[in-house]
Amino acid sequence: MSIFHQLSRPTLLHLATALQTGRLQLPVDAIELADYIPANLQPLVGAEFEHLQSLEMTSQQVAYLLRLLAQERQLQQAQSDRVDLVWTGAEVANNESRDTKIVVRELFKLAKHHVTISSYALDRGAKSHELFAPLAHQMDEQPSLKVRLFVNIQRPYRNLDPEAAILSQFALNFRQHIWQGRRLPELFYDPRALATGLETRACLHAKCVIVDDLHLFVTSANFTEAAHERNIEAGVLLTNEIAAKSMRSQLEQLVRKGILKQLMGL
Repeated sequence: MSIFHQLSRPTLLHLATALQTGRLQLPVDAIELADYIPANLQPLVGAEFEHLQSLEMTSQQVAYLLRLLAQERQLQQAQSDRVDLVWTGAEVANNESRDTKIVVRELFKLAKHHVTISSYALDRGAKSHELFAPLAHQMDEQPSLKVRLFVNIQRPYRNLDPEAAILSQFALNFRQHIWQGRRLPELFYDPRALATGLETRACLHAKCVIVDDLHLFVTSANFTEAAHERNIEAGVLLTNEIAAKSMRSQLEQLVRKGILKQLMGL
């Protein structure tokens, strides 16, 4: 790997300008680099310049190469700046993470076109109403906003009721104890969580929020007050169109293939 990869973007640009203006010329003596880079790197950078000159590159060509490296560094930094660590729980000194509850609220308020949520568990009553209030408000204010909620609906322990009865009870609880908005989201579930046999039972355990195919929040936190405020939970918020679209597409494909089903009767 070239020593140039260890130089900062401003340093690369300063070297490029010096070569273009003639303040530096090939071959570059290590001592001439004192105004541009730390002393411990001067011999290595000087050797790299010597190598490029041996390839018959001119000062202008090397300057162009350095500007390309600086541009790539800027693009990489811009991409890394679009990734946020998100945390619930005890704060530590110099913590650079964002708060789960705040991030979710901000995402809901940004939503214009569609929101996809996946959660293993949901709170009920006032706790649930508070968590979903910003999104319910957005749905009521923007009739074109579409919301899909993927949630685990499981068979209670030792419950042998028909699947339809469990689904009907969940739909009733959702309307009465989970969601307060005038418009309701579309709900989807994994039928395997309702299986009576343990050998075939599975659950929908993914936790994520996708907004407008641009923002993707992947987290360990369920949509519960404890997970958003008290538990130790960790997540990553990406502002990345490719990642957001890919995650939403994954869930939509499971619906199209019948692996996940829509809860009717809301």
